[in-house]
Amino acid sequence: MTLAPTWLSGDAWRREDSQVERLSDPRFFIELAQRAEAAHLDFVFRPDSLGAPPPGMAKRPGGSGSDPTLLMTLLAGHTSHIGLLTTASTTFFPPYILARALMTLHWLSGGRAGWNIVTSLDGQRNFGLDEMPSAEDRYARAAEAVQAIRALWQTCPRGGETIDRGAGLYDSATVPEPIKFEGAYYQIEGPLGAMGHSAPLPLFQAGASDVGRGFAAGIADGTFAACPDKAAAIELRADLRRRAEAQGRPADAVRVMPGLSLFLADSEAEAQELYRDTHAGTSRAQKLAKLTAMIGLDLSDWEGTRNITAADLPPLAKGLRSRTHAELLHRKIARSQPTLDELLAAPEVLGSAHWQVIGTPGQAIDAIRDWADEGAMDGIILFPGGSVPCLDLTLATVPAALAEDGRFRKGYEGRDFATHLGVAGQ
Repeated sequence: MTLAPTWLSGDAWRREDSQVERLSDPRFFIELAQRAEAAHLDFVFRPDSLGAPPPGMAKRPGGSGSDPTLLMTLLAGHTSHIGLLTTASTTFFPPYILARALMTLHWLSGGRAGWNIVTSLDGQRNFGLDEMPSAEDRYARAAEAVQAIRALWQTCPRGGETIDRGAGLYDSATVPEPIKFEGAYYQIEGPLGAMGHSAPLPLFQAGASDVGRGFAAGIADGTFAACPDKAAAIELRADLRRRAEAQGRPADAVRVMPGLSLFLADSEAEAQELYRDTHAGTSRAQKLAKLTAMIGLDLSDWEGTRNITAADLPPLAKGLRSRTHAELLHRKIARSQPTLDELLAAPEVLGSAHWQVIGTPGQAIDAIRDWADEGAMDGIILFPGGSVPCLDLTLATVPAALAEDGRFRKGYEGRDFATHLGVAGQ
């Protein structure tokens, strides 16, 4: 489940039940993590952005500006089983710093850390760059960083090693050797020396572009999937399984976990009201501007009832902020030829291109069962939206119902993140 305040997106923070006042209170996030653990979820997750908010978002309180790894370190001391998935960028952080911070969280939490590997969409001017490197360059750098970080982790001392006071040996008789890593981007001597943990540290990745899929297939244990519909999820999962096998990994090495944006209430009418309140402040001009940025075509003078086809679309431009979302939008237009009004209401434009359920808990549970039965996913990332009561309703109903029919656990079988995921090793 995400710990980003998705229930505050758009104008949802203006609702009386938003609890926006608690956003600055660390105890709020402790409570959320503890409740997620009580529901036996695999992990809580915190996204991150190192750049300025997109236009129109700067004055909204739903961002995630605090350092996610430090937040997860706080939560490690207030939970005992749930995984703690942080986000860190390989584009801006050196591998040695990443390796030490992540393994320290893993050690402090008793093997419950996970890393969402991002290559960043923006933020370059905060790190001395005028332009973002190309997607190909960012992913090549990320692959090399992961290789170096894994080598550094192998040099970490584990608890329970031999301590011989008489011989003057602490930890073991063997001092870790330098890794002497030499790559195209990084030269790292090592060793790391941070305290380690014997459980594998799961790796996640979220890009669904061609280069992102190739990267995930080679290194990830799980992938966050922006899949607005079941067909997109089925295609992504099948493609990742093929790519994993082509890179010498088992087909099921990468667990596909679509984001599920939930607007839940006791009745469908109340859920629709929640969704309307959340997006009430997004003007047609803002939607059109977002659409233009993603597809490179200005539709501001089009009639709302006019259909858009693939033939209307220019080729995808270089330098897009999110090529993944642009490709999803192109796919939607090619498949369904929506009217402009229909397109402006689609989650790819109005939201974040995630699978969306607006209705009752029963409707959400039925949708999850359907996607699972159709082979569209290996798990889900819960994004409760609109209000804290929606989040409360999600945690109180969805995990328990799925556990009752054997689709989810009724209790933890282990204490580390890798066991929750079924990750045998790295």
